[in-house]
Amino acid sequence: MNLQESIKDRADELTADCLAVEKFAVGQSVPRKEDPMLLRGQGHYTDDISMPGQAYAVMVRSQNAHGTIRAINTEAARKMLGVLGVYTGADLQSYGPLKCVVPFNNRDGSPMKKPLRQALAVGKVRYVGDPVAFVVAETVAAAKDAAEAVTIDIDALPAVTTAEAAAQPGAPQLYDEVPGNVALDYHYGDAEAVKAAFAKAIHVTKLKLVNSRLVVAAMEPRSALAAFDGRRFTFYVGSQGAFGMRANISEALGVPAKDVRVLTGQVGGSFGMKAAVFPEYICVLHAARALGRPVKWTDERSGSFVSDSHGRNHDVLGELALDADGNFLAVRLTSHANVGAFLSPVAPMPGTLNAVKNVQGMYRTPLIEVSTKVVFTNTSHVSAYRGAGRPEGNYYMERLIDAAAAETGMDRLALRKRNQISPRELPAKTASGGTYDSGDFAALTKQAVELADGKGFAKRKRESARLGKLRGLGIGNFLEVTAPPSKELADIKFNPDGTVTLASGTLDFGMGHATPFAQVLSERLSIPFDKINLVQGDSDRLATGGGSGGSKSIMHTGTAIVEAAAKVIEKGKELAAHALEAAPSDIAFDRGKFTIVGTDRAISIMELAQKLNDGAKPPADIKLPDDAPKTLDVKIASEPVPSCFPNGCHVAEVEIDPETGVVEVVKYTSVNDFGTVVNPLIVEGQLHGGVVQGIGQALMEKTAYDGDGQLLTGSFMDYAMPRAADVPSFVLADHPAPAKTNPLGVKGCGEAGCAGALTSVMNAVIDALGAYGIRHVDMPLTPAQIWQALQDAKAAGSQ
Repeated sequence: MNLQESIKDRADELTADCLAVEKFAVGQSVPRKEDPMLLRGQGHYTDDISMPGQAYAVMVRSQNAHGTIRAINTEAARKMLGVLGVYTGADLQSYGPLKCVVPFNNRDGSPMKKPLRQALAVGKVRYVGDPVAFVVAETVAAAKDAAEAVTIDIDALPAVTTAEAAAQPGAPQLYDEVPGNVALDYHYGDAEAVKAAFAKAIHVTKLKLVNSRLVVAAMEPRSALAAFDGRRFTFYVGSQGAFGMRANISEALGVPAKDVRVLTGQVGGSFGMKAAVFPEYICVLHAARALGRPVKWTDERSGSFVSDSHGRNHDVLGELALDADGNFLAVRLTSHANVGAFLSPVAPMPGTLNAVKNVQGMYRTPLIEVSTKVVFTNTSHVSAYRGAGRPEGNYYMERLIDAAAAETGMDRLALRKRNQISPRELPAKTASGGTYDSGDFAALTKQAVELADGKGFAKRKRESARLGKLRGLGIGNFLEVTAPPSKELADIKFNPDGTVTLASGTLDFGMGHATPFAQVLSERLSIPFDKINLVQGDSDRLATGGGSGGSKSIMHTGTAIVEAAAKVIEKGKELAAHALEAAPSDIAFDRGKFTIVGTDRAISIMELAQKLNDGAKPPADIKLPDDAPKTLDVKIASEPVPSCFPNGCHVAEVEIDPETGVVEVVKYTSVNDFGTVVNPLIVEGQLHGGVVQGIGQALMEKTAYDGDGQLLTGSFMDYAMPRAADVPSFVLADHPAPAKTNPLGVKGCGEAGCAGALTSVMNAVIDALGAYGIRHVDMPLTPAQIWQALQDAKAAGSQ
């Protein structure tokens, strides 16, 4: 059997599995609806879409990290065969800037600096990859040739690539209106109270911690296809929410939202990166209107490395104050956050507010202070990346706890247990400003350590030592705060063909929304699971929507589905009363049927919908008064539900070869509290992906620039990514404490794997190196980094 036949057979099996499951209620591991289609190669990503007569765009990017543009010569490019247009920043001046949307003030109350970013550079370039012009031609090859013919005369200026260096006096200045390159001087907390807590502390732990910059490296590079019919734009693009993307595109174009239609099909990963409007999108939209024909742009991997937003990139001094009994008194973070050359829509959040919310973790920490300088540098801009401050906040606390335990001689598990918030203290108002409503943190941690066979670790460590290896065990507790409250859409439509369409303003960029959303709707209304179809990626079908991000989708859309289903039942009782010739108060709904109480007279919800869908008129056997609803269809925007607090304990075990510095993750266990789990199979998949990304950041991934601002890790030849061989099989378990703040009791799971892996793997490696007196090594823990740390420790020990 060849590979294609094997994939087809597996896809057929998945289809059969979906149809064979008799019940699809909340809590079942139902296979994802889209998997058979995707395995057959029938998905539709942006680059798969083509329109008649489309032309192709290629970007011209700066090769200088910093400089003044003296001239852009496009004459030769315009004369080349097949070229339809060459555009520079001067051609796009009428469009609005790409904005940072989060409102922050400096510690003195003044607003943060938000220099405007146009789609194409005007006057100055600020990083390698900064788009300066673009070419549109009949073919991609012609556009590439013409793009190479565009010459840019740039007077080079000194560059600065690290946040701490950029904030120093005398550093190269990116913007005249941003002195010292500091966009935001952020502060949270009562500085005097924190200072007093540290003054009375019996022990203070301090660690300098690096949260390294990452390339997002989604499987699908960004792509966009724009068309303009003289009145309205149609725009195909990978996004995290079609409704929000439409609003942002229309604002940048200066046209009403109704004049833009955004369509998003399958998305091959985003992790926060594809949520924003990028310069290339404005470029192809402009060209489509200017040329009167569709224009398509698809990035290549080399372009993605410099044009996509990057992730993380914070330098932090973490401090933890303890009393004589090991109780936490206060935690303090003093940070520099590198946001690159421009502010993304959410650029300041990961290193500021999200650090505040998440450094608390699951611990009783009375005082928190976070001081962060958000700094511009001559690098690609930084934006949200899986967790966007959530894994980082937990990482800072967990490293501080392990270091404090080592310094004081306390057991690291006992120190955690002493400070974990107990169930009897819930709901608990925290210093980070949240209110924890549910959780059993100590029990969850105990379960994870037992599942990981913590008692047997000493024996395994001795066995590793016999083989000349170092072995370490790391605990990674996490508690993260999901995205802020927002309204969400649930639009339920009963179709004439017997199917049901559910429209939602969230968007699936690989998470598998169609299945859990259908499970919730199927459970509430007993609609056949295989009859439910999800629509998310067409802005014309959406009345509102907050998009996906911050692990909020199941909370927000799940709540909207529950509320909409209740409205369907309410309408259905009135309609069934007319069909069954009874009073609405005598109608009950159960297991998909409307029944006259005390009788066996009933009509199913699907039968009722079918009768109502008989054209535009009600069927003759249902006499509806004029004021009665004519359909079961419901469209609502749910009221916002509060953030929730997914949490867990991950336990990593590593083995290190001291001769080479190679680290191997040999054992990985996690116990998680995601509240009510709608679909365990999908949650497990989300955990796998997040854990692997966390391992990647801990052990191998790092974006590096040279002193001139040139990207040294500009391809997968230079930028390491985790592979299947780099991770062990995972042992996963649940310890649910359903949330009390939404009707399903769910907590988000999409970013939790990163939070658990980053902390547990880093702690495990430092635990293994502890025998050499090594207290901390910054990520990524590459073989060279580990080997050098061991050599330095040996040299220090011999002196």
